[in-house]
Amino acid sequence: MIQHKDHFHGSDLEKIEEIYGINKEEIVSFSANVNPLGISPMLRETLAKHIDAITTYPDREYTSLRKCIATYADTDYENIIMGNGSTELISLFIQITHPRKALIIGPTYSEYEREISLGGGTCLYYPLKEEQDFALDARDFMSHLNESIDLVVICNPNNPTSGAVLRRTMRKILDVCKQNDIFVMVDETYVEFADNCEEITSIPLTAYYNNIVILRGTSKFFACPGLRLGYAVTGNRDLIKEINTRKNPWTINSLAAIAGEIMFRDSSYIAQTRSLISRERSRIYEILMAESRFQAYPPSANFMLVRLHDDVLTSGMLFDQMIRQKMMIRDCSTFPFLDNKYIRFCFMTPEMNDKLLSCLLSKNC
Repeated sequence: MIQHKDHFHGSDLEKIEEIYGINKEEIVSFSANVNPLGISPMLRETLAKHIDAITTYPDREYTSLRKCIATYADTDYENIIMGNGSTELISLFIQITHPRKALIIGPTYSEYEREISLGGGTCLYYPLKEEQDFALDARDFMSHLNESIDLVVICNPNNPTSGAVLRRTMRKILDVCKQNDIFVMVDETYVEFADNCEEITSIPLTAYYNNIVILRGTSKFFACPGLRLGYAVTGNRDLIKEINTRKNPWTINSLAAIAGEIMFRDSSYIAQTRSLISRERSRIYEILMAESRFQAYPPSANFMLVRLHDDVLTSGMLFDQMIRQKMMIRDCSTFPFLDNKYIRFCFMTPEMNDKLLSCLLSKNC
């Protein structure tokens, strides 16, 4: 297993507060990749009216919530599994399938490797290449698929590179995986931020393939990581039955279930989020592409990976400089295949993005 050194996660503001002596409330986290608009206004206005829901158990099947998600994601509600965040669903899926050997496209989120290793499996990485802007070479990737592999893991769009695999390419990957009896786990945590979400999401493929499970959550796009509301979509009914049999009942509390139904219907908030991220993503990418000190890689999600073209400046040094100005970016040196020349930051409001750019482009950085 690749050893990951300690680092600051987007949720580690308490550690930052302790080490730097800065009140966590004053820190703008460009590291957490959370929607800068905050929670759905509709949710904020109406959730309190449902407080009495905590006096009863939630529906064990979460039927109403799953039907709401099915409308939002354009799928059959019977293909949806609810979970206490997508992390729980990753863990359940690994526990059930027990992959002996998994192939992970990296650099990417470390939780996949952790869960597979805890289950006794071995992880191999297929490294994305910097000279290809960290875009997946699907033909070469498929040439590495064989019967010795049980599971393929794809974060789409990928964290931290922000690149995406289109659904037409994913279909080709699924065909090869099907031939080699390989299951595919696709993490679509960030897909809703993408301009071409409809061309990326693999949810329509669940109607034709039973060797794919898609993970989604509400932590990032709907800005509610504390709600712990996640879901999976798969057309494999045997897998659905086994997961539902194994997982604890009522993993989602009554208020979280109601909150989900409210936020998935807030079409104005959803449209506003996508418009803001789209504008800021294009604007910031163009600005950094014109700067010789940085190499920005084409982003699809609500964050961007950047390489530092500076003989002296490292990601750790830049992190330190930024946090002292009460802005937290991600030092990417802990990701597999990246070193201390890579940073990642998400897109916030135009005002906060301008403040970030001002610091990045300053000769003092």
